[in-house]
Amino acid sequence: MHYQGTIYRPPSEANSILLQVTTGCSHNKCNFCGMYKGQRFTITPDEIIFADIDYAVRHFPHARRLFLCDGDALVLPQSKLVTLLERIKSRLPQVTRVGIYANSKSLQSKTVEELQVLQQLGLGIAYMGLESGDDLTLAGMNKGATSTEMIEMGRKTKATGIRLSVTVLLGIAGAERSETHAVETGRVLSAMDPDFVGVLSLMIEPGTLLHAEYQAGRFAMPEPLAILRELRTIIATTELTAGLFHANHASNYLPIRAKLPEEKTATLALIDQALAGNLALKPEFLRAL
Repeated sequence: MHYQGTIYRPPSEANSILLQVTTGCSHNKCNFCGMYKGQRFTITPDEIIFADIDYAVRHFPHARRLFLCDGDALVLPQSKLVTLLERIKSRLPQVTRVGIYANSKSLQSKTVEELQVLQQLGLGIAYMGLESGDDLTLAGMNKGATSTEMIEMGRKTKATGIRLSVTVLLGIAGAERSETHAVETGRVLSAMDPDFVGVLSLMIEPGTLLHAEYQAGRFAMPEPLAILRELRTIIATTELTAGLFHANHASNYLPIRAKLPEEKTATLALIDQALAGNLALKPEFLRAL
């Protein structure tokens, strides 16, 4: 397989074929993210992609999932995505789900009909980074979209039959807007009604604009218990029709995996135990991105 730079994929794609169709991120302006800094966004030529698909045919004959890397492959022209998915369906018929990162801008660039075509060709799940439902936090972190736009694009995705996985970041609003961030994030998640919610806790990366703000004293990181309270508020204010809520990423202080709405009460009780000091939080040295 041909790979350029560091390859990132969602935790749920750990056993998937990783097919790099772009390099870097088409937005690449988020103040907190250092994943693709210094990496120019490029589109992988068809001949390389097709060679990698042929490689996967020989070496991963039993893999049932495939993930299109990098940061926002949905930004590819519709014709290229159609050709790519048709090739995967033809050469890797055992693959039952193709996943992709998507942001608000790339989702806006596709019509509902175009997304439905991609879904019919095997695109089964889109991973969308919400980070926060608070518009001031979104603007401050240069996400490039408002909460209203995020809701619209999330609903648009679900309407096509593509499953929606939304990521949020605890601590991203800093200490000052911690509670607002949590309440507004619950509001937006409820409006989007995703199939999956993935929660990470902010870890400030050197080299990012947020790190410079932190060093200059203009961004105050919430304390661990405040981050845990954010998690509790988000869960308490999120109403899902039927979704999985994951907060078991290595960055989190308390691993949570719950079905909502049926396990909400038990999950809130578990968090309350931790807030009361009856459950140990993950020590800092074990946290990681």
